[in-house]
Amino acid sequence: MMVSGNDAAVALAEFISGNIKNFANLMNAKAQSLNLTSTHFMSPHGLDHNEHFTTAYDLSLLTDYALQNETFLKIVKTKNYSIHINNHSKQLSNTNELLGYLEGVYGVKTGFTNGANRCLVTVCKRGDLDVICVVLGCDTKKDRTKDSIKLINYIFNNYSIINIQGIITTEFENWKTNNPNYYIINKSIEQNPTINIDKSQIPFENIAINNSEINNIDLKIFVDSYLEAPVLSGDKVGSIDVRLPNNLSFSVNILSSNTIKKKSIYYYTTMFLKDYFSLLTF
Repeated sequence: MMVSGNDAAVALAEFISGNIKNFANLMNAKAQSLNLTSTHFMSPHGLDHNEHFTTAYDLSLLTDYALQNETFLKIVKTKNYSIHINNHSKQLSNTNELLGYLEGVYGVKTGFTNGANRCLVTVCKRGDLDVICVVLGCDTKKDRTKDSIKLINYIFNNYSIINIQGIITTEFENWKTNNPNYYIINKSIEQNPTINIDKSQIPFENIAINNSEINNIDLKIFVDSYLEAPVLSGDKVGSIDVRLPNNLSFSVNILSSNTIKKKSIYYYTTMFLKDYFSLLTF
């Protein structure tokens, strides 16, 4: 059976088109799993299409995920690399103009289409602060470079990393020291449960905060002053409400770390007999 050139071309085009759709479907499924709610792919090559779009925020989430891949990280932080093709040496150069130029930059990716214009996603780390900067739609390469540098330097000049988990823990320990007899536990053998915060409910150990707002972290500690025995280890006995300057808020449970037993009939009988015999021997 003879196949014409036109038929072969059509078959190849259909094969490529089908695979592009399959790849796009896989990419959209991955985007959904990463909660990229404003991203939709029509192809793996990223050329302009009305239904192919994303946002700066989604690109930052995608970048954060991609950097967990050691191979990807190694590639995007490499400025130059030599390869050999048919015994001929060829030098590859990274198109990221900030790599090796701006302090702390270790990636990630340049981009350009006629619809998107000049784009640049940059990651930069100085000290404990690690940032992802995304600029989109720049008219020229010079504009994207200048805007990226301004944004990155602004962050490092105005933000610091704080240990929010440490702050919550310290404040709670201070509260316990200042309120040693805060509880009343009805019908309990003892009155002072050991209580601690559930650190698993603190969504992050560290967070970047504007230097002018570091002292504006608001913590409110609520502990039940009246409890009914028994109180089991792991029972919630209070909470800490945390409000950060960037309108981010969350709550952390305060848990009993030991079991406080309830007074039983045996306990009351024993105490009665003890008091009774004390009176007899008085």
